[in-house]
Amino acid sequence: MKILISADMEGATGVTWPGDVLPGTPQWERCRGLFTSDVNAAAVGFFEGGADEVLVNEAHWSMRNLLLEDLDERVEMLTGRHKSLSMVEGVQHGDVDGIAFVGYHTGAGMEGVLAHTYLANQITGVWLDDVRASEGLLNAHVAAEYGVPVVLVTGDDLACEDALGYAPEALKVAVKDHVSRYAAVCRTPVRTAADIRAAAKEATELAVRQEPQNAGPFTVAVEFDAEHLALAVTVVPGVTRIGERKVAYTADTMYEGIRTFKAVTTIASSAVEEQYG
Repeated sequence: MKILISADMEGATGVTWPGDVLPGTPQWERCRGLFTSDVNAAAVGFFEGGADEVLVNEAHWSMRNLLLEDLDERVEMLTGRHKSLSMVEGVQHGDVDGIAFVGYHTGAGMEGVLAHTYLANQITGVWLDDVRASEGLLNAHVAAEYGVPVVLVTGDDLACEDALGYAPEALKVAVKDHVSRYAAVCRTPVRTAADIRAAAKEATELAVRQEPQNAGPFTVAVEFDAEHLALAVTVVPGVTRIGERKVAYTADTMYEGIRTFKAVTTIASSAVEEQYG
């Protein structure tokens, strides 16, 4: 049995503000250990539940945040950027039985600690077939196309609530409770590691590969905080403006949908002009 862990940082233990997750800052350096603790706890729990392999896919920012030397020796880690499926790279090869979303968060425009969707600021909302979408929702649809169920989600309490919509059967572990976008009531890493480990062990039972699901076509809409970003991303084939600050596109599969979304966000981020956005 093989488990893929998609590891994001905003939903990690103790993380509450940008300085905790921006590479190169003193607080990021400190929080790397907390992030690694959450991921390692999940991996150990999956091994205890009967997994033979655990692959961790780094999914935050530069995708070079986890401390490899602090992970269980049985874990393998995929680190670095420019991967075909970004946050869920590795799910497409037909050998993954279940996927865990560790350190996840709510989406742009939602309540939640460090809530966003791919871009930290410029996106104010994403919708998948008219449903407001988080990264978890988007990535769960990608995994479903390869028959891989989401078996575990960790993050703040609102991220766990969000996961009820896209992975109702998955185990959920709240490592902190939302107070505002930049504040939370946090549990200690000793406590969260124990909770994540126990949940991962139980979640292993849910790691049963399913028939691939293709619920497409999908319509994805993205709203930005400035109209010039909406204009900029229309260079991506199939992306059209549907409002002053909003664009949309349709994809036959979520494989295509997430890759187009990646192109849209990459272009939008390159079109940001310093403090004016």
